[in-house]
Amino acid sequence: MTNDEMRMIEENVRLAIDELGPLSDVDFGLNAPSVAWVEGFIDRQRERPDFDPERIDGLVGVLGSFLGACLVEAAGGAWHHTGDDGWGVRFPNNAVAFPFTKVRKQFLDGTEGGESISGFYRIAVDFLATGRLGSAGM
Repeated sequence: MTNDEMRMIEENVRLAIDELGPLSDVDFGLNAPSVAWVEGFIDRQRERPDFDPERIDGLVGVLGSFLGACLVEAAGGAWHHTGDDGWGVRFPNNAVAFPFTKVRKQFLDGTEGGESISGFYRIAVDFLATGRLGSAGM
């Protein structure tokens, strides 16, 4: 990751915390309750009459950066770019999670369509980062 890309992700994380924290009813930061609140925020945006799925790139960038930073905080690891899949968080066991992809999927399909950034966060932290994903029969 270049310094500019890392700086952009860090700025996105700060923007998410600064703008969404005051709107939330949780101790907003790099934690599971904040991820759950952002999940609801995404679904609330989808319900707006002016919601345009073609114009979500900015929100995906900010919220994907935030979700990735939450993963790093909870499970360690670092941002990593893979050729075909783009930016993800590589955990110490070399497993990789892709927060931008998941945020985009929730914007497009919603939780009613089976896309949940909270579920993604829990699976990434509790199973993928720990190597328990394969042993859980998933």
